[in-house]
Amino acid sequence: MRVQAKARNLSISAQKLRLCTGGMRGLNANVALQQLSAQPKKGSAMVFDTVHSAMANAQHNHNLLPAQLVIEEIYVDGGAKLKRWRPRSRGMTSAIIHPKAHLTVILAEQVKPDTKEPTKKSKKVKGA
Repeated sequence: MRVQAKARNLSISAQKLRLCTGGMRGLNANVALQQLSAQPKKGSAMVFDTVHSAMANAQHNHNLLPAQLVIEEIYVDGGAKLKRWRPRSRGMTSAIIHPKAHLTVILAEQVKPDTKEPTKKSKKVKGA
């Protein structure tokens, strides 16, 4: 079962947000939340909220246990840019660009491998 949460139009550049999401693929969701709460970056709070929202979606909508959730995919896309102008000398202007970002988190239920080992067949020896 795959569960997702999206955060759109975040007030941070996509490049800065990708620094917070790097290396999270494959992590347990609870471990990822602990790592994000310890990061001193602005984007880590945004990623924390989105992962927490995805966990709540999984628990509420699909009755999945939060301890069994793993981050299957997490990616950041660039959003629209808010453009403003600042006056400069001699009647000129310079651009001020406020970038936005979209964050998508997809969680999946962790599949536990079977603990049963395959049975070994004994070989029959001819002539015995």
